[in-house]
Amino acid sequence: MQFDFERMAALERYRLLLATVLPRPIAWVTTRDAAGAINAAPFSFFNVFGSDPATVGIGIGSKGPAEPKDTRANIRTNEQFVVNLVPFSLAEQMRITSIAFPRGVEEPKEAGLSLVPSLRVGVPRIAEAPVSMECTFMQEIALGSFSLVLGKILMVHVKDEAVTNAARQHVDAEKLDLIGRMEGGWYTRTRERFEMPAIALQDWKGKP
Repeated sequence: MQFDFERMAALERYRLLLATVLPRPIAWVTTRDAAGAINAAPFSFFNVFGSDPATVGIGIGSKGPAEPKDTRANIRTNEQFVVNLVPFSLAEQMRITSIAFPRGVEEPKEAGLSLVPSLRVGVPRIAEAPVSMECTFMQEIALGSFSLVLGKILMVHVKDEAVTNAARQHVDAEKLDLIGRMEGGWYTRTRERFEMPAIALQDWKGKP
Protein backbone atom coordinates (compact mmCIF):
# COMPACT_ATOMS: atom_id res chain seq x y z
CA MET A 1 0.00 0.00 0.00
CA GLN A 2 1.15 3.51 -0.76
CA PHE A 3 0.08 6.52 1.29
CA ASP A 4 0.59 9.86 -0.47
CA PHE A 5 1.22 12.36 2.31
CA GLU A 6 0.80 15.23 -0.15
CA ARG A 7 -2.83 14.17 -0.64
CA MET A 8 -3.65 13.21 2.95
CA ALA A 9 -5.08 15.39 5.69
CA ALA A 10 -2.90 16.16 8.72
CA LEU A 11 -4.93 13.85 10.98
CA GLU A 12 -4.59 10.99 8.51
CA ARG A 13 -0.82 11.45 8.36
CA TYR A 14 -0.71 11.60 12.16
CA ARG A 15 -2.61 8.31 12.49
CA LEU A 16 -0.32 6.50 10.06
CA LEU A 17 2.83 7.74 11.77
CA LEU A 18 1.49 6.57 15.14
CA ALA A 19 0.72 3.16 13.65
CA THR A 20 4.10 2.60 12.00
CA VAL A 21 6.88 4.37 13.92
CA LEU A 22 7.11 1.80 16.71
CA PRO A 23 7.90 1.59 19.54
CA ARG A 24 8.36 5.21 20.60
CA PRO A 25 10.02 6.27 23.87
CA ILE A 26 7.88 8.44 26.13
CA ALA A 27 8.91 11.81 27.51
CA TRP A 28 6.92 12.39 30.70
CA VAL A 29 7.50 16.11 30.95
CA THR A 30 7.13 18.17 34.11
CA THR A 31 6.87 21.95 33.77
CA ARG A 32 5.84 24.89 35.94
CA ASP A 33 3.31 27.50 34.81
CA ALA A 34 3.41 31.24 35.55
CA ALA A 35 1.27 30.75 38.67
CA GLY A 36 3.58 28.04 40.03
CA ALA A 37 1.38 25.01 39.27
CA ILE A 38 3.25 21.86 38.20
CA ASN A 39 2.13 20.19 34.99
CA ALA A 40 3.01 16.64 33.93
CA ALA A 41 2.22 15.24 30.49
CA PRO A 42 3.47 12.36 28.30
CA PHE A 43 4.72 12.78 24.72
CA SER A 44 5.86 9.97 22.42
CA PHE A 45 7.19 12.13 19.59
CA PHE A 46 10.45 12.20 21.53
CA ASN A 47 14.08 11.19 21.46
CA VAL A 48 17.64 12.38 22.13
CA PHE A 49 19.59 14.04 19.32
CA GLY A 50 23.22 14.28 20.27
CA SER A 51 25.52 14.41 23.27
CA ASP A 52 27.57 17.59 22.78
CA PRO A 53 25.47 19.39 23.75
CA ALA A 54 23.24 16.65 25.10
CA THR A 55 19.93 17.40 23.41
CA VAL A 56 16.36 16.15 23.76
CA GLY A 57 13.68 16.80 21.19
CA ILE A 58 9.94 16.66 21.91
CA GLY A 59 7.13 17.11 19.39
CA ILE A 60 4.34 18.97 21.20
CA GLY A 61 0.99 19.68 19.60
CA SER A 62 -1.74 22.21 20.22
CA LYS A 63 -5.08 22.19 22.00
CA GLY A 64 -6.57 24.16 19.14
CA PRO A 65 -5.72 26.87 16.60
CA ALA A 66 -3.05 29.17 18.08
CA GLU A 67 -3.43 27.49 21.49
CA PRO A 68 -0.33 25.47 22.42
CA LYS A 69 -0.58 22.64 24.92
CA ASP A 70 0.24 23.60 28.50
CA THR A 71 3.67 21.96 28.35
CA ARG A 72 4.77 24.07 25.40
CA ALA A 73 3.31 27.24 26.93
CA ASN A 74 5.09 26.57 30.23
CA ILE A 75 8.44 25.95 28.55
CA ARG A 76 8.04 29.23 26.70
CA THR A 77 7.33 30.95 30.03
CA ASN A 78 10.35 29.84 32.08
CA GLU A 79 12.54 27.88 29.62
CA GLN A 80 12.97 24.92 31.99
CA PHE A 81 11.54 21.40 32.08
CA VAL A 82 12.28 17.85 33.22
CA VAL A 83 11.94 14.77 31.02
CA ASN A 84 11.03 11.78 33.19
CA LEU A 85 10.97 8.28 31.69
CA VAL A 86 8.08 5.90 32.30
CA PRO A 87 8.50 2.43 33.87
CA PHE A 88 5.86 -0.27 33.64
CA SER A 89 5.02 0.23 37.32
CA LEU A 90 3.87 3.81 36.59
CA ALA A 91 1.95 3.16 33.37
CA GLU A 92 -1.43 3.89 34.96
CA GLN A 93 -0.18 7.11 36.55
CA MET A 94 1.21 8.20 33.19
CA ARG A 95 -2.18 7.49 31.60
CA ILE A 96 -3.91 9.67 34.19
CA THR A 97 -1.60 12.59 33.42
CA SER A 98 -2.61 12.39 29.75
CA ILE A 99 -6.17 13.43 30.63
CA ALA A 100 -7.06 16.86 29.21
CA PHE A 101 -7.37 18.58 32.59
CA PRO A 102 -8.08 22.34 32.62
CA ARG A 103 -5.05 24.62 32.76
CA GLY A 104 -3.77 25.01 36.32
CA VAL A 105 -4.75 21.50 37.46
CA GLU A 106 -1.66 19.72 38.76
CA GLU A 107 -1.54 16.30 37.10
CA PRO A 108 1.03 14.84 39.55
CA LYS A 109 -1.46 15.35 42.38
CA GLU A 110 -4.28 13.80 40.35
CA ALA A 111 -2.11 10.74 39.67
CA GLY A 112 -0.76 10.45 43.22
CA LEU A 113 2.85 11.09 42.19
CA SER A 114 5.58 12.48 44.43
CA LEU A 115 7.69 15.44 43.29
CA VAL A 116 11.22 16.21 44.43
CA PRO A 117 13.32 19.32 43.72
CA SER A 118 15.68 19.28 40.78
CA LEU A 119 19.31 20.36 41.18
CA ARG A 120 19.83 22.59 38.13
CA VAL A 121 16.34 23.81 37.21
CA GLY A 122 13.39 25.20 39.13
CA VAL A 123 11.00 22.50 37.91
CA PRO A 124 10.66 19.38 40.10
CA ARG A 125 11.09 15.84 38.84
CA ILE A 126 8.87 12.82 39.44
CA ALA A 127 10.39 10.97 42.39
CA GLU A 128 9.16 7.54 41.28
CA ALA A 129 10.60 7.82 37.74
CA PRO A 130 13.71 5.66 37.23
CA VAL A 131 15.31 8.29 34.98
CA SER A 132 14.85 12.07 35.00
CA MET A 133 16.63 14.61 32.81
CA GLU A 134 16.77 18.24 33.89
CA CYS A 135 16.66 20.46 30.81
CA THR A 136 16.80 24.07 29.71
CA PHE A 137 15.15 25.35 26.56
CA MET A 138 17.33 25.62 23.45
CA GLN A 139 15.08 26.15 20.45
CA GLU A 140 11.51 25.77 19.21
CA ILE A 141 10.91 24.85 15.58
CA ALA A 142 7.37 25.46 14.32
CA LEU A 143 5.90 22.47 12.46
CA GLY A 144 2.38 23.54 11.63
CA SER A 145 0.16 22.79 14.63
CA PHE A 146 3.13 21.05 16.29
CA SER A 147 6.42 22.40 17.55
CA LEU A 148 9.70 20.57 17.95
CA VAL A 149 11.05 21.74 21.29
CA LEU A 150 14.77 21.18 21.77
CA GLY A 151 16.28 21.17 25.24
CA LYS A 152 19.79 20.93 26.65
CA ILE A 153 20.23 18.23 29.28
CA LEU A 154 22.01 19.59 32.35
CA MET A 155 21.59 16.73 34.82
CA VAL A 156 20.42 13.11 34.66
CA HIS A 157 19.07 11.15 37.64
CA VAL A 158 19.10 7.34 37.42
CA LYS A 159 17.77 5.17 40.24
CA ASP A 160 20.62 3.64 42.21
CA GLU A 161 19.69 -0.02 41.76
CA ALA A 162 19.83 0.32 37.96
CA VAL A 163 23.39 1.70 37.87
CA THR A 164 25.90 -1.14 37.62
CA ASN A 165 29.05 0.94 37.04
CA ALA A 166 28.75 4.69 37.52
CA ALA A 167 32.32 5.40 36.40
CA ARG A 168 31.65 3.77 33.03
CA GLN A 169 27.99 4.89 32.78
CA HIS A 170 26.71 1.31 32.73
CA VAL A 171 22.99 0.94 33.43
CA ASP A 172 20.90 -2.23 33.69
CA ALA A 173 18.01 -1.56 31.28
CA GLU A 174 15.92 -4.38 32.74
CA LYS A 175 15.86 -2.64 36.11
CA LEU A 176 14.57 0.52 34.46
CA ASP A 177 11.72 -1.53 32.95
CA LEU A 178 10.70 1.32 30.66
CA ILE A 179 7.66 1.22 28.42
CA GLY A 180 7.21 2.50 24.87
CA ARG A 181 4.20 3.75 22.95
CA MET A 182 2.65 1.63 20.23
CA GLU A 183 -0.41 2.29 18.08
CA GLY A 184 -3.73 3.44 19.51
CA GLY A 185 -3.97 2.63 23.20
CA TRP A 186 -1.22 -0.01 23.02
CA TYR A 187 2.13 0.12 24.81
CA THR A 188 5.06 -2.25 25.05
CA ARG A 189 7.62 -3.24 27.64
CA THR A 190 11.34 -3.31 26.83
CA ARG A 191 12.32 -6.53 28.59
CA GLU A 192 12.45 -8.74 25.48
CA ARG A 193 15.74 -7.98 23.78
CA PHE A 194 18.22 -9.61 21.45
CA GLU A 195 21.88 -8.77 21.02
CA MET A 196 23.68 -8.06 17.74
CA PRO A 197 27.22 -6.78 18.25
CA ALA A 198 28.51 -4.36 15.63
CA ILE A 199 30.50 -5.87 12.75
CA ALA A 200 34.04 -4.50 12.41
CA LEU A 201 35.03 -3.65 8.83
CA GLN A 202 38.01 -6.00 8.99
CA ASP A 203 35.68 -8.86 9.91
CA TRP A 204 33.30 -8.27 7.02
CA LYS A 205 33.69 -10.92 4.32
CA GLY A 206 31.45 -9.30 1.76
CA LYS A 207 28.66 -11.79 2.37
CA PRO A 208 25.30 -10.95 3.98
